Amino acid sequence: MNIRKSTFLRYFPILSFWLFILPLRGHAQNKLQQLDDQILIDLSHHRTPERTGFFMFLSKHNDLVNVGVPVGLLAAGVIGNDKEMRQNALYVASSSAVNTLLTMAIKKIVKRPRPFHNVKIVSVYQPGHYSFPSGHTSTSFTTATALSRAYPKWYIIAPSYLWAGSVSFSRLYLGVHYPTDVVAGAALGTGTAFALGGLRP
Repeated sequence: MNIRKSTFLRYFPILSFWLFILPLRGHAQNKLQQLDDQILIDLSHHRTPERTGFFMFLSKHNDLVNVGVPVGLLAAGVIGNDKEMRQNALYVASSSAVNTLLTMAIKKIVKRPRPFHNVKIVSVYQPGHYSFPSGHTSTSFTTATALSRAYPKWYIIAPSYLWAGSVSFSRLYLGVHYPTDVVAGAALGTGTAFALGGLRP
């Protein structure tokens, strides 16, 4: 990999964030906010107890999956004396750790209020911290992308992104994130995993 490409990949998560947020000014920002609001309002009108329970389950267990994947890889690598698997565990864990730090930093910079502070939007529950970007989305997409790059097989890629996509949608359904939070989280999580691809064996 040449130096220019390596530098681009290293800073891709930060670049993707600023390329996403900088154009959102004035009239365009208001229109996008209206679309964000309307999507969440529409989703809230179609909630059912069964769906709500399912999406709460996904959201609650997101961190468990994100920690369990690298821990499982590491354990299997140690038991099987598989150096490549241990290295992949490091790659997935490092991607998740860097992504978490970036997500927390961006939240504190942007300080976007949660949707439920908008009187038109009702959430299922009210988590703390700021809204942009979606941490659940960024972490699930980091894990899905890192795992898929480490093991590029359809039976790894399909369930990984199905999980990430489902977790992301759960944040909208529950009314705790705007669609733009989720889109930014997916871009950040994916970009982080690509940026740290040099840690793969």
